[in-house]
Amino acid sequence: MTANEYKKILIATDGSENADRAILSGIDIAKKLDAKVYAICVVPTHPSSSMPIGSRMMQWEVPFKVMMEEAKKAVEQVADACSSSGVEVETVVLEGHPAEEIVKYAEDGKMDLIVMGSLGKTGLTRLLLGSVAEEVLRHSKVDVMVSR
Repeated sequence: MTANEYKKILIATDGSENADRAILSGIDIAKKLDAKVYAICVVPTHPSSSMPIGSRMMQWEVPFKVMMEEAKKAVEQVADACSSSGVEVETVVLEGHPAEEIVKYAEDGKMDLIVMGSLGKTGLTRLLLGSVAEEVLRHSKVDVMVSR
């Protein structure tokens, strides 16, 4: 596949400053190639994301709602930037393990390219689990562009 065949570009975001650079790169590519952007943010719900189990579930509801709102804002930021650039966009917020959900969405949706930042808001979780970008690079069958 050549760059001219990139017609469906998934831009993964977490709302971080580093994701902003990837967003701009992804939109620039989409504009030049007349591609559609799929803006995706995944709210982590896997055990190592500090999701409480059992009786502590109620304590998780408020932070989870906050994370969902942040995810919606993150994809809307991409949508606004796409609209300003004249690029068609669709927004998606998913729940689960970020790398797994990004790879699955890209493959199921027959994306041509995944664009994402190299570091996001993962903090200590990144040290324990490895970077989301690194996992996506390792497991994706779709081309991946990682922005520093």
